[in-house]
Amino acid sequence: MTTALFTHPDAERHITPPGHPEQVARYGAVIEALADLTLDRREAPRAEEAEILRCHPMSYLERIRNAVPEEGWQMLDADTHLSPGSLDAALRGVGGAVAAVDAVLAREAANAFVAMRPPGHHAEREKPMGFCIFGNAAIAAMRALDHHGLDRVAVLDFDVHHGNGTQDLLWDERRAFFASTHQMPLYPGTGAAGERGAHGQMVNVPLRPGSDGAAGQAAWRDILARARDFAPQLVILSAGFDAHAADPLAQLEWEEADFSAITRMVCDMAADLSAPVVSCLEGGYDLAALGRSARAHVQVLLEAHE
Repeated sequence: MTTALFTHPDAERHITPPGHPEQVARYGAVIEALADLTLDRREAPRAEEAEILRCHPMSYLERIRNAVPEEGWQMLDADTHLSPGSLDAALRGVGGAVAAVDAVLAREAANAFVAMRPPGHHAEREKPMGFCIFGNAAIAAMRALDHHGLDRVAVLDFDVHHGNGTQDLLWDERRAFFASTHQMPLYPGTGAAGERGAHGQMVNVPLRPGSDGAAGQAAWRDILARARDFAPQLVILSAGFDAHAADPLAQLEWEEADFSAITRMVCDMAADLSAPVVSCLEGGYDLAALGRSARAHVQVLLEAHE
């Protein structure tokens, strides 16, 4: 078994306005960076409606469908836009995450990386925001819990922005452990340490602007000790690379080596628990840094099962 890579060209059909940081070129930067790696390359399928409804109500799905424009853009909020191909891209983002969960739990792949856009971790139950339309990682977690019958899933988010959407979607779910490191203050303004979930199953670790990778690694060592106690049977990563020092949207000072180290810590914990890992691309807005960081992350996933 090796690492499965779930992608689809529809990721490039989600077209944002000129100058928008969540741009089509992000997809190309990641795919190019992974081009020479030996991966089990798979097509991200379109998610079935039932998968979306694991986390979002039908009224929300219909709202998104009805907002897709025939041309140009439709603003969902100040940051989040739809173009004619956006729904297909978003459905394949969810579908890729769901298919990745199915693949690793069927032992068809040792672990998986879902390289799709738009990202998902800001999408709340009935609110698109922060470039995100559907809660990819949360939906994947619910697929594992409700379809595959797992008892415990961990969703770990190292994007520089707090995963408020994932937190919202899993707040009442005692079977899901959620943890996040993120810069604070920063968009979206959530993620205080006191936000612990309805069952105390959430850990939020805010980091001050200017925090370096050593601070990030230390935070994740503490988080993973908590996650280990939860004993997840599956680990889902919200892999945002915008904590990189070069990223234009935030002020953390991480480097590729820090993403590698954190990924390795996660994989080591997961291996000890015999829990496979599924990673879903979130943010990262400096194209060169995004490509290098995603490659470093996936190389650790590859090494984890050698």
